Amino acid sequence: MRELSYRSVGGVLLALAGATMLMGIITAEALYPAAYHTDQNTISDLGGTKPPDSVVLQPSAAIFDTTMVLTGLATIAAGYLIYRALGRRAIAVSTGLLGLGVLGVGVFPGNTEPHPLFALLSFVAGGTAAIASARTVSPPLRYAFAAFGAVTLAALAAGLFLLDWSPIAELGEGGIERWVAYPVVLWMVGFGCYVAGLAPGPADRRGGSERETAELASPPRH
Repeated sequence: MRELSYRSVGGVLLALAGATMLMGIITAEALYPAAYHTDQNTISDLGGTKPPDSVVLQPSAAIFDTTMVLTGLATIAAGYLIYRALGRRAIAVSTGLLGLGVLGVGVFPGNTEPHPLFALLSFVAGGTAAIASARTVSPPLRYAFAAFGAVTLAALAAGLFLLDWSPIAELGEGGIERWVAYPVVLWMVGFGCYVAGLAPGPADRRGGSERETAELASPPRH
């Protein structure tokens, strides 16, 4: 990659994956051929509702599953390319696991048994990646990325353990899941754009030494 660096391609892939994921979900919701309520229905219901009485409705299922597969693969690739450019292992691994989780959500829709495991992986890895990325940027963006990750993990814990608590119950299972998922999507777009806009350096072409990658990823000094 001489004309387009690891950094720029990885950042653009991550940002496009986040934007495509959001628009794919919106499209699948709009075309859902039955009653669909964001407080009652989870995002994964678009691909197929939970067993034992599962319902798979088209064209929403095809749109949702295809979106998750494509954005999952793009996120995995972005994690690898960002590692080659920045050398930040924690960000790369968590981003790659996020992509794997999203890919699994598309391959194993909500009406299949493996689905909850992949959904959980994507949520945990996404929140972790957002928090890990906060160390590489300067304020106030640092605080925004950390907040995205913290909100995702806190909402996940609330959805798992406090779903019957009145404030959470009013949001419903679908509402609290969106508090888990959408901060990760926003982080993907924001961090992807940030990485793509970094000044190019030697690490873009050959992976870079530890010193070079640290300098590339460090916030600019004034």
